[in-house]
Amino acid sequence: MKITNEIFQVGGSGLTSNEDAAIYLINFGSSAALVDSGCGRSEDKLLKNIRSCGIDLNQIEYLLITHCHFDHTGGARSLKERLQCKIVAHELDAQFLEQGDDAVTAARWYGSSIQPFIIDRKLTGAQENICLGGRVIRAIHTPGHSPGSVVYQVESDGFKVLFAQDVHGPLEPVLLSDRKDYLRSLKLLLSLEADILCEGHFGVYKGKKEVEQFIRSYLV
Repeated sequence: MKITNEIFQVGGSGLTSNEDAAIYLINFGSSAALVDSGCGRSEDKLLKNIRSCGIDLNQIEYLLITHCHFDHTGGARSLKERLQCKIVAHELDAQFLEQGDDAVTAARWYGSSIQPFIIDRKLTGAQENICLGGRVIRAIHTPGHSPGSVVYQVESDGFKVLFAQDVHGPLEPVLLSDRKDYLRSLKLLLSLEADILCEGHFGVYKGKKEVEQFIRSYLV
């Protein structure tokens, strides 16, 4: 699904496995990145979808993880091996992926187990920049749903695009969710005034008004 001339949804329910959260592709010419990996149960279909966007697999430099949950990360280890890409995640969630923690990653919710893998770049600050194809992707720490939840912001076709995968939550003790952090993060998302919001389970929202309404609906 084309979102801008440079951004596509290549995975998620209806595109890959039904259990997958949305997987997005950022194509900045000679370099590309994926946002999240899904559960990993439809990898061949995912790779086919990427190729259908005119992308050679060797162009993919990064797999950008929004948070550690299995529907976003279960396929990360295999994708890293096949694509030889670098995995980026916040250090507060990276530990659960590197340890293969089935509880905090919610792998057990999916009747599965997450295989440990190394995070190549651990984000540590409130904001960091990632360079891709001479362009900048801004990584913003937005804890709440998980301790190390991150949103990624890019400019594309004149639009401010936000990959904020699980704006909706949920908040669960086993996931180490924190409601106060979550509400603060929602307010931060509003302040970014995105033109396009790419969510993990509820689709793509276009227009500042629609984006704002969706985020505000969870500020209760």
